[in-house]
Amino acid sequence: MGAGFAGRITSGGAPVRCRYRGRTVWRDGQEGSGVREQMQIGEVAERTGLSLRTIRYYEEVGLVVPSARSQGGFRLYTEPDVDRLQLIKRMKPLGFQLEEMRDLLAILDPVPGSPDLADPAARLAEFSRTAEQACADLRAKLRVAEEFAALLRAHLDQAPARRSSAPVRSR
Repeated sequence: MGAGFAGRITSGGAPVRCRYRGRTVWRDGQEGSGVREQMQIGEVAERTGLSLRTIRYYEEVGLVVPSARSQGGFRLYTEPDVDRLQLIKRMKPLGFQLEEMRDLLAILDPVPGSPDLADPAARLAEFSRTAEQACADLRAKLRVAEEFAALLRAHLDQAPARRSSAPVRSR
């Protein structure tokens, strides 16, 4: 075992879970196979800020598929899987629907089984316009929210003066 490893690595057979520099990694035991980091769903959820339920849902609808499963049946994800989930997470606040997400992923992060699009460049341009419009809408909502927060702060600043002269109400 190399420096920093804590765990048993067998020669041949199924992947073996080890700790390497504080991270969970898997080695398949093959000579010269190196280390390929695989994470269980909990670590992926922590890294992406997505719930376990959301990650499982994205798997169920085919947006992301774990790279492997452990002998115990646990989902195992790799760095490209995490990157794909981050991409999906970025689409969500812009209002993209599942089918649109599938098409966008087929363009931006194709994997085996991705849909074939007739004109990916035109579809990407359409998605870009949609994203730009959604961003403009979100900026407008943010301005309204910031105005309201400023209004609340102004009332809060005046609150001590009002509290001393206001009658106490019972519920």
